Amino acid sequence: MRAAAVVMFQSLPYRRTGRCRNSLPLLLLLLLHTSLKATQAAKPKGPGHTHLNSIRIDGDISLGGLFPVHARGHDGKPCGELKKEKGIHRLEAMLFALDRINNDHNLLPNITLGARILDTCSRDTHALEQSLTFVQALIEKDGTDVKCLGGGAPIITKPERVVGVIGASSSSVSIMVANILRLFKIPQVSYASTAPELSDNTRYDFFSRVVPPDTYQAQAMVDIVKAMHWNYVSTVASEGNYGESGVDAFIQKSREDGGVCISQSVKIPREPKQGEFDKVIRRLRENPNARVVILFANEDDIRRLLHAAKKANQTGHFIWVGSDSWGSKISPVVQQEEMAEGAVTILPKRQSIKGFDRYFISRTLENNRRNIWFAEFWENNFNCKLSRHAVKKGSGLKKCTNQERIGKDSHYEQEGKVQFVIDAVYAMAHALHNMHQELCPGKVGLCARMDPVNGTHLLKHIRRLNFAGIAGNPVLFNENGDAPGRYEIYQYQIINQTAEYKIIGHWTDQLHLNVRSMQWPGGVRQIPSSICSQLCQPGERKKIVKGIPCCWHCERCDGYQYQADTYTCKMCRFDLRPNENHTGCVPIPIVKLEWSSPWAVIPVLVAIVGIMATVFVVVTFIRYNDTPIVKASGRELSYVLLTGIFLCYATTFLMISAPDVLICSLRRIFLGLGMSISYAALLTKTNRIYRIFEQGTMSVSAPRFISPASQLVITFTLASVQLIGVCIWFGVDPSKAIIDYEDQRTSNPVLARGVLKCDISDLSLICLLGYSMLLMVTCTVYAIKTRGVPETFNEAKPIGFTMYTTCIIWLAFIPIFFGTSQSTEKMYIQTTTLTISVSLSASVSLGLLYMPKVYVVLFHPEQNVPKRTRTLKAVVTAATMSNKFNPKAGLRPNGEAKTELCESLETQSFPTKQTYISYSNHAI
Repeated sequence: MRAAAVVMFQSLPYRRTGRCRNSLPLLLLLLLHTSLKATQAAKPKGPGHTHLNSIRIDGDISLGGLFPVHARGHDGKPCGELKKEKGIHRLEAMLFALDRINNDHNLLPNITLGARILDTCSRDTHALEQSLTFVQALIEKDGTDVKCLGGGAPIITKPERVVGVIGASSSSVSIMVANILRLFKIPQVSYASTAPELSDNTRYDFFSRVVPPDTYQAQAMVDIVKAMHWNYVSTVASEGNYGESGVDAFIQKSREDGGVCISQSVKIPREPKQGEFDKVIRRLRENPNARVVILFANEDDIRRLLHAAKKANQTGHFIWVGSDSWGSKISPVVQQEEMAEGAVTILPKRQSIKGFDRYFISRTLENNRRNIWFAEFWENNFNCKLSRHAVKKGSGLKKCTNQERIGKDSHYEQEGKVQFVIDAVYAMAHALHNMHQELCPGKVGLCARMDPVNGTHLLKHIRRLNFAGIAGNPVLFNENGDAPGRYEIYQYQIINQTAEYKIIGHWTDQLHLNVRSMQWPGGVRQIPSSICSQLCQPGERKKIVKGIPCCWHCERCDGYQYQADTYTCKMCRFDLRPNENHTGCVPIPIVKLEWSSPWAVIPVLVAIVGIMATVFVVVTFIRYNDTPIVKASGRELSYVLLTGIFLCYATTFLMISAPDVLICSLRRIFLGLGMSISYAALLTKTNRIYRIFEQGTMSVSAPRFISPASQLVITFTLASVQLIGVCIWFGVDPSKAIIDYEDQRTSNPVLARGVLKCDISDLSLICLLGYSMLLMVTCTVYAIKTRGVPETFNEAKPIGFTMYTTCIIWLAFIPIFFGTSQSTEKMYIQTTTLTISVSLSASVSLGLLYMPKVYVVLFHPEQNVPKRTRTLKAVVTAATMSNKFNPKAGLRPNGEAKTELCESLETQSFPTKQTYISYSNHAI
């Protein structure tokens, strides 16, 4: 019982004199009160005394130190293998800084800084347990129940008082420790913890750091990603505050800046199971477009992740962008250099400290006994064993000779955070110095006002610091205890089979990157892509995938749309069409019916032939104007009729000419006028014959208004109706030429054309021709009514054929004209159809009514002679009776009955003037 009590009592660091009576309840109370686990350390024996898991250096003021000397353990072990650079280098940097400060007569003169340095084993829970050592001296211990055998009071040596802590390295460890230290108002200055969470001054008010927080680092990494034109990346974080906070800061910054999206966000568990890293690689491979991987992971996780990627044969696929936990370290890339090639890493701006290099390479087992882990480092660094019994045959190990030298017999490169460890120690020293000058002015050594050191007061001096660090960079803190952001950008390159970290840029509030010095996997210089979607081609708009602004589908601006901007297609103006790649609009070509077009050549040829034929008939009639045949045809109305036929042919040229105000006006006037004159003259003639025979059956007197003058008046009166309508139309809607962009607006904009035409709609055209068609129908009615008149008097068959053929032509015209209204060839088909129909109507009238007369006049003049004259009554009666009893009477030559009728009319009705009545029916 007594032995156990003595062991437990000795676990608390106090010294006793004499033989004291042990009290088990008191010891248990003290153990519970301090909440400490027995440290299992031997009692101190003077300066430099070492504990099994800590380094203690005596001094007037003691600083705590937290370093990841060992990696995280596995299989229930708290600690794993030794960390040479991240652990030993940093620890020695603190010892180096303490030596410099203690030898500096201007900084804390006559005050010696001591230290209690602990190993966190890269595990936050273990670090928390170890850091309780720092607060032991602050807990009051009641020793009233402890009695010595002689009756005297025991002498209790309290543990050293830690006034400030340097560390920790990992953010998760710093967060865990900071929660304890703030309760006891112990300031803490970290040399490597960069988690953004630690900037919360309400929760971590006693925490400061000489490295910038990950918010700056995350911004720098976002700037790197954007400078490389990457917009689709994955993130990998080690579970814990550092990894998770770093990734959160990166994601937050990428959202604020825009243009970067996250494909996968993977978290590595704190205690990864077997195959966990293979699973991470499989997730990263789910989207092959996201080649860039943002890493906020600890050194061990980075190494194992690279190994898993190498095992998955992904060499050269992933582009790693590592945080300062990777920095320029060698250990994560050892034996997997090709897998890490091209990795871009970031590290707070630092310089190699030459003084530390000289200090460290001079360390030996003899002169560095204060570092209890240095022997282990020695074995690891030189691949040897200090104990002869530990050397086994075939193991490849040798016994250490103690003659090995760092940098000579082994590779040495200063770890990246050494500068910051030294700056952190100096920050604590400068704050203590300033505090001493304020509280103990003019006094040598510590004064009563600094015994003990007030943590809150010390923190104020830490936050006010602004001094030049070991590398010349300013060391200062903002209101949250953060250092300004200054980073160097590295890339891991393999040149001539030699791998190295090469500085490619720096970041101080903004990125400065030398892209030309960068080299990617395989030695290529072209920047690899890591984008969700390829850039859209010209004329394509981006359709963003919902929830992923960096991913989109490219949609073609089709039809008459053009690309207005990256995300929008707009319709071109009505008179424009998109250019070839749909990036803008160009004018739609203007077309009109050209004279060389087949659609124009045929109507023009027909019109020319018709005009020549019409002129030939007119010339023949003028030449034989006084012959019976010409007289019998009704010379005055024949000339008017031939004028209308001529205008019908001439209309073709107006319809094909390029539209302008004059041409459009002439079209309105003459398109319907020629047909109106023709049908008005023909209607007048047929009406006269009908009235003559109707009157002849009832009376011997001639009907009224059958003289040539009357016939002309009637004809021009009927034709004037057409002119009056056109004049009214001009008054309501003046004629003009327009460009119709809807007429040939095809689904394919390449074929779209603007049609230059007159402003005559299809309905207006029908109205324009409607009056002519009304006259035509009326003529047809009179032709049917006079079909009973003998051919000898009426030429019934030519008149009937003319009218029936004309009706068929215009009945065919209507479906063709309106049936092609939706055709892209509408302008050509409708114009050609209209002109051909008008020309055919004129040709039918000219051919059936006048060509037989011209033939008789020119080739059978013997039939063109006058006959005897009889009375109107006799002529009409004879014609009627002849038709009844002799159907072939119509074969009498020379149109004898017709001539007699004309002569009878001349004798009885017009004694002073000869009148010729024609039965001919004229149609277009």
